[in-house]
Amino acid sequence: VKFDKNRQPHHVVVRLDDPTLFRCPMLFMENVERLRFTEQDIVGLRTYLQKGGFLWVDDFWGSYAWANWEREISRVLPPAQYPIFDLPITHPIMHTVYDVKDFLQVSAISFWYSSGGSVSERGVDSREVHYRGIQDSRGRLIMLATHNTDNGDGWEREGEDDYFFHNFSEKISFPLGINIIFYCMTH
Repeated sequence: VKFDKNRQPHHVVVRLDDPTLFRCPMLFMENVERLRFTEQDIVGLRTYLQKGGFLWVDDFWGSYAWANWEREISRVLPPAQYPIFDLPITHPIMHTVYDVKDFLQVSAISFWYSSGGSVSERGVDSREVHYRGIQDSRGRLIMLATHNTDNGDGWEREGEDDYFFHNFSEKISFPLGINIIFYCMTH
């Protein structure tokens, strides 16, 4: 991790066809409901995942968003060879550092405020949280999709509200994120 002159983490946005991609042990995508991979993106992401990379997709809500993601990732990783499966709560990624016992939902703090504490951003169409994965031929998890939840908001907005911090950041987003990063760095 590099820091800027104000001691803030320096993040990098990497295109899927950029050779820098192969220096990243993990990719994080969010809000993929309108994503369209180019042919270069498909080749770059497929090669990255086959060479040991890991992709986490978060913060996309509802059946339309899932259908779009499933279509696009199936162009990268053909489902006959790389089927998408529902991740069981017993999967090691859920227990690498913290013992995550439930698939819990986090909404954007702005939605949580404006809805009076609701966490299902698309109502009935997003009430159920899904953790889905894709493994390679050796059983290594190469893609995790946390659908109908926004774990990233628990990291981004941790200082804005004590209740949100203690109930979403501290109890859900941080343990899950730490587990995922630790898992992808050790597998």
